[in-house]
Amino acid sequence: MALSANLFLRQNQSLVMTPQLMQSIQLLQMTHLELVQFISQEVEKNPLLEIAPDDGETGNDNSRADAEQSSQAESGDGFEGHGESLDSDWYESGNGGTLNDRLDTNFDNAFADDSSPQRLDAPELLGQWKSMPGSSSEGGDSYDLDDFVAGQITLRDQLNQQLPFAVTTPRDRLLALALIDQLDDAGYLRADLADMAERMGTTLGEVEAVLAILQTFEPAGVFARSLSECLAIQLQQKDRLDPAMAALIANLELLAKRDFATLKKLCGVDEEDLLDMLGEIRKLNPKPGSGYESSVLESVVPDIIVRPSSEGGWLVELNPETLPRVLVNQTYFAAIARQGSDGNDDHAFMSECLQTANWLTRSLDQRARTIMKVASEIIRQQDAFLLHGVDHLRPLNLKTVADAIKMHESTVSRVTSNKYMLTPRGLFELKYFFSVSIGSAEGGDNHSAESVRHRIRMLIAQESPDEVLSDDDIVNSLKIGGVDLARRTVAKYREAMNIPSSVQRRREKRAHARVSVG
Repeated sequence: MALSANLFLRQNQSLVMTPQLMQSIQLLQMTHLELVQFISQEVEKNPLLEIAPDDGETGNDNSRADAEQSSQAESGDGFEGHGESLDSDWYESGNGGTLNDRLDTNFDNAFADDSSPQRLDAPELLGQWKSMPGSSSEGGDSYDLDDFVAGQITLRDQLNQQLPFAVTTPRDRLLALALIDQLDDAGYLRADLADMAERMGTTLGEVEAVLAILQTFEPAGVFARSLSECLAIQLQQKDRLDPAMAALIANLELLAKRDFATLKKLCGVDEEDLLDMLGEIRKLNPKPGSGYESSVLESVVPDIIVRPSSEGGWLVELNPETLPRVLVNQTYFAAIARQGSDGNDDHAFMSECLQTANWLTRSLDQRARTIMKVASEIIRQQDAFLLHGVDHLRPLNLKTVADAIKMHESTVSRVTSNKYMLTPRGLFELKYFFSVSIGSAEGGDNHSAESVRHRIRMLIAQESPDEVLSDDDIVNSLKIGGVDLARRTVAKYREAMNIPSSVQRRREKRAHARVSVG
């Protein structure tokens, strides 16, 4: 039988991930800081994009309204490609205002009790700020206290101040600066001395000699290469590094296991002396560099705010501080279009910029709506947690929320990644409200894994040195409380929370009790 080539026509449908759709998916899982950086980059590249001012100014007339009309005229509003249509009432109010307009115009009326003029605190002191930096107005009420805050000293600054007094030769000072550069935030030296000696063109002995000088610097324990060496340096500076203490420092793994019987034999001391040595170790600093400024810590900004409603229930709203305010400058585009068709390349470029700008504003509005839908459903599911605490946290999975709001699980997963919710119970990541289900011992409602872990922590926190609960005792206590859990699961949860075993907890509690009595 001979083989031959034939042509066939076949029709099929498939979902194509366009670049804009892929970028829309990325927008949904971006954090607030990542979103701000992305918008800033887009504004730099696109001359039609503007960031709306925070003082309530509307910017160019009808710029956002024109953008919305252009967005509605385009097709492909489904975010995940599963056919979900977007309602325009999210960002349009009854009188045609946008979401940004509502936030900007109603923000002053958010707190009705504060409608009266605020009383100035200590008005007689305002005149003293007029001539100081940051006071640009007559009343001097726009000063910035950051202008008067002294900068915190870093660990490197602290070490560089001591360097000229301890290291005199230029060669040793160069080695010292190279070692300082290898310190981590905790003050530990993570570099390989042999590699550094080869790279610097010197011997290992010279590097070790400079390191020995640097280990005498303040803070005590800096330039250590391990925890044992860090503690030994601090004890040596206090003249407390005797043979017994050196043996204790060399066997920190036994101390972590609370194996006090073996430690007494290795150190050659009795129980009372060992407790005194442990008390001295607790006073040392295992991270000598942690007290210095290393990097700027970014505070977590909640994306959703939940507060009690005056009519009962909960009010779920997006945080106005995290809502991006992006406008499309239609006036500038119209001015370019009126210049004629001489510059075809310019007109094509501006048309592409307009399409990109309309897509971005539409995607940002859709991102806000999706976050709101997911957060509202989470609050509806976890109402008991907000009312009564973590013991009443319900088991919840992504599929339950996705089915309730008619979205895909992947959409819910992206929304809950790195998004935070501020509630009367505190600030939580959205993923905190999702946990596996644990069966009930009495046939009632199931319990969430997080609430069970909380019960285990509370049981262990309430135990006394003479009545330390084993894993079997915890299982029995949970079963009395209606939680059916296996012993191996209790051990797994306990280890995940970094809680030692009952034997180790008993040794530690007895040691603490004896130290406190002494």
